[in-house]
Amino acid sequence: MSQGNQPSDITQRTVVHEVPGMDDVKVRRDLEYVTTGTEALTFDLYSPPGSDTGERRPAVLFVFGYPDPGYEKVLGCKPKEMGQTVSWARLVAASGLVAVTPTSRRPATDLAALLDHLRHNAASLGIDGSRIGLWACSGNVPMALALLMSQQRAAFRCAALCYGFMLDLGGSTAVAEAAARFGFANPCAGRSAADLPAELPFFVARAGQDEMPGLNETIDRFLAEALAHNLPVTFLNHPSAPHAFDLFDDSETSREVVRQLLAFLRFHLDRPPAPSFPLPPRGGRGTPPPGPSSLRHQAREPGDS
Repeated sequence: MSQGNQPSDITQRTVVHEVPGMDDVKVRRDLEYVTTGTEALTFDLYSPPGSDTGERRPAVLFVFGYPDPGYEKVLGCKPKEMGQTVSWARLVAASGLVAVTPTSRRPATDLAALLDHLRHNAASLGIDGSRIGLWACSGNVPMALALLMSQQRAAFRCAALCYGFMLDLGGSTAVAEAAARFGFANPCAGRSAADLPAELPFFVARAGQDEMPGLNETIDRFLAEALAHNLPVTFLNHPSAPHAFDLFDDSETSREVVRQLLAFLRFHLDRPPAPSFPLPPRGGRGTPPPGPSSLRHQAREPGDS
């Protein structure tokens, strides 16, 4: 959808990039995964067009670090109902993967229950439980990082993190302060990049003109520490982009970042597991295992040489 046609209400804004098949995605809404008291927690399942019954596809779990009640109080809808979420989920499904967008009241506890549900019901949901990736943006990223440091870490094959608050490193308190201000969960306080799985690929997108106080500094520190530990990081910097550029910056560069994120998810999820090779000690020297090398580059503006 072009920016000129975008609604002013942020809850209805959609991603500035579209692909064929988005309108043909199969959506199963409000599937229950756990009941808490009198309320059932649910998720929406977006399956690729033409996917057959019994076919099991890789899945992308959309991680939300905001409890639904507080989010609804501010914006009037749940995170899974946002135009951003719906359009990203359709993009993922039209790209051949299954998208899962949940509700939650206590993100850390509820996401663990959701993962158990997905694994135990993978066949009926059309999901390959051994090929799950994470998608998170903004204040949802600390919750995604916490999942990757948790007992559920083995469930994931990759993670895509967009313009997000990362970790408080080097004495910074930017993430803790933002969590207190905006109300998102920050379960990985006191943790570092060394607590992340050494072999799990990350995609990190940075908005060069992000107006959120301290956010880009958390990305910069995270990248420095991740590279010091030789983690497999793919990094894209969109120099002129504001926060939430996928919604607010209708440019070819924004669309290219979206395309590359989707390509990253397909590359790491829509293929058989790679053979296992021993890794050298973190921070040490050695020959890396065969396979795609990590990338760290900057998204160029159209016309740049």
